[in-house]
Amino acid sequence: MIRRIDRIATELPPPSEPDPAGAAAVQELMGGRFGEMSTFLNYTFQSFNFRNRQGARPFYDLIANIAGEEFGHVELVAATINTMLTGASPAHSRAPEAALTGVKGVGNPHHFLAGGQGALPQNSQGRPWTGDYIFSSGDLVEDLTHNFFLETGARNNKLKVYEMVEHPAARALTGYLLVRGGVHQVAYARALERLTGADLMKLFPSPRIATEKIPECRPHIKRGDHLRLYRFSPTDYLELGAVFNGPHPETGEELVVVDEPPAGIPPHDLPSQPAVFAPDYAPDEIAEIAEKLRTRAGLSKQPTGEVADGGASPAKKRRATRRKKAPTKK
Repeated sequence: MIRRIDRIATELPPPSEPDPAGAAAVQELMGGRFGEMSTFLNYTFQSFNFRNRQGARPFYDLIANIAGEEFGHVELVAATINTMLTGASPAHSRAPEAALTGVKGVGNPHHFLAGGQGALPQNSQGRPWTGDYIFSSGDLVEDLTHNFFLETGARNNKLKVYEMVEHPAARALTGYLLVRGGVHQVAYARALERLTGADLMKLFPSPRIATEKIPECRPHIKRGDHLRLYRFSPTDYLELGAVFNGPHPETGEELVVVDEPPAGIPPHDLPSQPAVFAPDYAPDEIAEIAEKLRTRAGLSKQPTGEVADGGASPAKKRRATRRKKAPTKK
């Protein structure tokens, strides 16, 4: 089972200038062959299908545990795409006005026509992710070799998206994923070394661009996140350290298993997008209904969830900032 936590893995900047074309490019990190859906579901199905778990427990623990982290990476890519799409359509439109003519021919029209102006399980061409991307042979060496290749291809795509998209949310995303994906790359290389004696450490970094050269990666490296494999269970996957140990292939620092998931960050509460009816063409009415339901249930009138910046929308923040800066009348 997966235990869900209502946080995202790392901090993303709040919505700024919308970038639908950039969001379409970031979709490759979601539903491409080497995207986060592929890493998540490859490792998930390999863990589902793993036989003789007790006999090969450290390797099972490694694959199953990394699958848990990959779920959060899918969530983080979606949050990034949603941030980049926020504000692309008019904020105060009402049907039947032609509210979406301004986004026609920009980026992926499916984001607006079928996705509620949000992320979709598609690649950068708008093609849906497919289960054909899953490789679960049952042979441990074969699956681990595939996983190392998958993480290497994922790193390649992240570097290219970093070079293509300048939006601050996309840069924050790729900076984080390059560091964390690098940990998984090292983990599978180390597992193959422990199992077969093959030294894959000489292949790092692959592609041949040092992670520390990327500015958005440096804060995560400074915190030591390039060395840590987090355990995504309060009671299970206790044998990770039997495989994930030794020096990091790029820095020589000691690899370490952390016996808890990362703390995470409250997500931004992205504002309604009425032009695509997300969550409705009259979102204030839904908010009123939700408040009444909370009251009837004996809950606080205020929402109980935690979001970044208290949930204020970018427009409200801008208005508040202007009010603070406005000169006082004498």
